Amino acid sequence: MNEKITTRLNELIEKVRNDQSPEGYWNYTFETGISTDCYMIILLRSLEIDDENLIKELSERILRKQQENGAWKLFHDEPNGNLSDTIGAYYALLYSGYYSKNDPRLRLARQFIKTNGGIDKSHMLTKIMLALTGQYKWPVFFPIPIEMILLPVSFPINFYSFSVYGRVNLAPIMILANKKFSIKTSKTPDLKDLFIHREEFEHGHSFRFRESEEWRSLSSLINQGIKSLIGLPSHVHQLATEYTKQYMLSRIEPDGTLLSYFSSTFLMIFALLSLGISKSDPIIVNAVKALKSMISRDINGLPHMQFTTANVWNTSLLTYALQESGILSDDIVVKKANIYLLKKQHYKYGDWVIHNPSALPGGWGFSESNTIHPDVDDTTASLRSIARNVRKDWRCRQAWDRGIQWVLSMQNDDGGWPAFEKNTNSKIVHLFPVEKAEYFLSDPSCADLTGRTLEFLGTYTNLSKTHPSIKRGVDWLLKNQERNGSWYGRWGICYIYGTWGAVTGLRAVGILPTDPMISKAVKWLKEIQNSDGGWGESCQSDLNKKYIPLNASTLTHTAWAVDALIAASDKPTRSIQRGVDYLLENIHKEDWTTTYPKGAGMAGDFYIHYHSYRYIFPILTLAHYRKKFS
Repeated sequence: MNEKITTRLNELIEKVRNDQSPEGYWNYTFETGISTDCYMIILLRSLEIDDENLIKELSERILRKQQENGAWKLFHDEPNGNLSDTIGAYYALLYSGYYSKNDPRLRLARQFIKTNGGIDKSHMLTKIMLALTGQYKWPVFFPIPIEMILLPVSFPINFYSFSVYGRVNLAPIMILANKKFSIKTSKTPDLKDLFIHREEFEHGHSFRFRESEEWRSLSSLINQGIKSLIGLPSHVHQLATEYTKQYMLSRIEPDGTLLSYFSSTFLMIFALLSLGISKSDPIIVNAVKALKSMISRDINGLPHMQFTTANVWNTSLLTYALQESGILSDDIVVKKANIYLLKKQHYKYGDWVIHNPSALPGGWGFSESNTIHPDVDDTTASLRSIARNVRKDWRCRQAWDRGIQWVLSMQNDDGGWPAFEKNTNSKIVHLFPVEKAEYFLSDPSCADLTGRTLEFLGTYTNLSKTHPSIKRGVDWLLKNQERNGSWYGRWGICYIYGTWGAVTGLRAVGILPTDPMISKAVKWLKEIQNSDGGWGESCQSDLNKKYIPLNASTLTHTAWAVDALIAASDKPTRSIQRGVDYLLENIHKEDWTTTYPKGAGMAGDFYIHYHSYRYIFPILTLAHYRKKFS
């Protein structure tokens, strides 16, 4: 088996070597379905930018993803289809100007939309997109008033109570909802046929928010806080609008995007238009140019609008995996990657400093353009990548010290680690009548982040296993383990991902395999192993908050499960052997399981196919097997 492992590792390593850019990074695609492709068409048409080649190619890619029943899906086993994505596709294809409502494929899509409740049943963010392009009515009152941005951080609930991801999307939405802004062009299609009851739209139908007694009390508290602000209401309102505008403008990255996200940049462009800024203003021109720069091409040569780029994430994980497989730190592929990563460490303050005012910058972001938006996972991944050079390269040593200090400073009060900001998981935020508020507005401690941070601290630093940060992290995992022995992973799919992160982290900080936390997790992983030796988990786990099998094995899920079992085992068990056999036999597999999303962002609405994962995690797992058991 060892010889076969070495052969497979060499094949993967050679592939990765060849895919590295001259600058040292890997720009494997961050694929998020068709929604960004659809929204790009809508954006270009709204701005009257006649980039016909791009619009035609995006339309072709969208159509290739349509299902036989006329719908579009977020993931392979999604029942029937996804309503919001299908509405977006129908709208974009009509707006492209190259397809009519009589096209058989659009007729099928329309039938699916109406059968499943029409526009009224779509996601809140879809309704916002439809409202700002004149297809839907804005609500009379948006649940988050724009004046909220003026409330001090000391107020029980304020703009900075939300996660940075929530804020950066909410800021333009607050401006747009306040202005009731919409824009139409001569090419704007009419979507009234997507309403079940057309007369409701014609008489001012708009999206409503689910309210509760708790929300009404919270809303009253917010309004009292706003009334206490000094100044006439009209002055306060004007000041809030300007603050919100400046919030966006001050967070534009050097490439022109708003914190490097497609969604926030898309919304910012419309918000600026609502404030009277011209379509030809350099800020808008640069933002569109930046979005276009994130285009990747699929195997058919068709463009996909990435939600963001994953260059830092890809590069840090791949460089770490290569070194785990035996590639030396002075190998050219590692040296180039680490030079790139050192340039990407942050030296500017970002929003994280609001809740972490004593820390100095030192984290890494996710994308090529991040300079003020770091996260804990990318930071520990980048630190793993440079770890072997810390003693012999002063630049790595400086980056190392700054990075570790930043990671330790980001630990939440509950003992776990978040992604972007500490202590932004107020239960009050969950009372807002905003769909998926727990994903959109909060950044809680999670098992994958906490486990991966513990794994880094335990493996790569000389912190004592009894260090307070480590003890508190272990305690958080103990409190948040599921009854069946698994852990929920917020940023991956899903329980297998969280369990992998937790088990490898606990073992790295000295928790023994006989500990109930580990033994229960191992038992659960063995129980869910497929008959072919692999593992696979459905995106429906994320939606249902319980493990749901995919009924097929994937390379990435199998690598996570086997790596966790390797960490927890003193010898190669039958489950490990069967899992390794699956990886060896299927390493070059090409079917729907290899493109199935393994990353998560917002349950039921946002999933990610990382094109790099099929290389990263098999390399890592096979390398760990060979290192431990050979």
